[in-house]
Amino acid sequence: MAAPMLQGLAEVLGASEPALRLIISILIGYPLALIFRYCLFQKDPFVIHLFHIVTGLCMAYFNFGVQLYHSLLCVLIQFLSLRLMGRTITAVCSSFIFQMAYLLLGYCYTATEHYDIKWTMPHCVLTLKLIGLAFDYYDGGKDPEHLSAEQRQSILPQVPSFVEVCGFSYFYGGFLVGPQFTMRSYQRLVSGELTDCPGQTPNSILPAVKRVCLGLLCLSIYTLGSPFFPDSYFLSDDFEAQAFWYRCFYILVWGKVTLYKYVSCWVITEGVCILSGLGYNGRDSRGVVQWDACANMKVWQFETTPLFTGTIASFNINTNAWVARHVFKRLKFLGNKMASQSAALFFLAIWHGLHSGYLLCFLMEFIIVTAERQAMSLVRDSPFLTQISQSPVLWLPLYLLQQLIHWLFMGYPLIPFCLFTWDKWFKVYSSVYFSGSCVLFHCHADHALPAQGTSAQEEREGEKGGV
Repeated sequence: MAAPMLQGLAEVLGASEPALRLIISILIGYPLALIFRYCLFQKDPFVIHLFHIVTGLCMAYFNFGVQLYHSLLCVLIQFLSLRLMGRTITAVCSSFIFQMAYLLLGYCYTATEHYDIKWTMPHCVLTLKLIGLAFDYYDGGKDPEHLSAEQRQSILPQVPSFVEVCGFSYFYGGFLVGPQFTMRSYQRLVSGELTDCPGQTPNSILPAVKRVCLGLLCLSIYTLGSPFFPDSYFLSDDFEAQAFWYRCFYILVWGKVTLYKYVSCWVITEGVCILSGLGYNGRDSRGVVQWDACANMKVWQFETTPLFTGTIASFNINTNAWVARHVFKRLKFLGNKMASQSAALFFLAIWHGLHSGYLLCFLMEFIIVTAERQAMSLVRDSPFLTQISQSPVLWLPLYLLQQLIHWLFMGYPLIPFCLFTWDKWFKVYSSVYFSGSCVLFHCHADHALPAQGTSAQEEREGEKGGV
């Protein structure tokens, strides 16, 4: 009975049934967070873990049916690995290899030429959680003086119980689309520590409402805009027959609209985490409570930055932070930052899937980020260009030009990311990218000037997000 109703509703909304199930599941997180706040806050940890396990498994079954056994198997294997192998590098390597191998085999068996919402979607989120769990337990056996401040916040002094690992894995605020958070943060949530009022539920209802409203606004933009800018249009004869400027303009707007699909899911889910308390991030230097511990998007920066690195720093923040912490920084023994960054981007590419489009997307990100940093360095080293970039008269036209080129270059890497296979993205690039890239690249290098008011700190933050 429910399936035909959902299918009918999906047709009315112009969405697929799996997409509708996903959105419903994300929104259900809000009443679940309210139940946790008013019925389970600071109650028996076992009961709280059980609540998270049952609700998470119900979400998994609602979306993927009996295929939820994939996540159950990997959670069980990870727990046994921690118990039997202990705090050893063998346990970390075994966990990394097994979890990534399982995910990649899942991609092999389920991959199609289209984006499908299937069990591998939440499983890629779970894979990072379980690998991170192995790293944090391993770090717990080290001398704290040899750990970074970031590592000291997430280390595990003892192996978590099986119900803890399951509750952490299936927590309704992060199971389906993220965000990434550590076991230590989850334990603090269960114990009632993540609150701005010790002993009481956090004052997080208003911040959560703001995030869900913003998320629904982004979802509305995507829902209304995506029918006018479908991926399939790239492969049509009509697109190839259009003028070059029109094809570039289509890529620019299409890329912007497409990204709202991810922005909306992450912002809505962030609201769930805030409402439950998991988003609590202490107070800033002025004593203002921060609720951004689970923020996967800096929406204002995403909308206003004229820098490619700034957009990366504002997008999928927690995943980028996870890769920086567990891949990029762990490879410092290589003694080459470029090699570490290349490895991190390669990891991100195969973590998303095995299609050639993912590899090309992150390769292009690496090239564009490198070119942008060199252009910005050129501007800073030139008194003449610095004077132009800081001119109040030229600031607005230069900012608009930067945004135009910036979003065009955001759309280019998204083409293979969304079209997947080489025959599709090559068809688009052969008609647009190869004929216009040289002109646009030189234009970008000449005009990628820092917007007036952009601080050195913001630029450094943008560079960090390039991982």
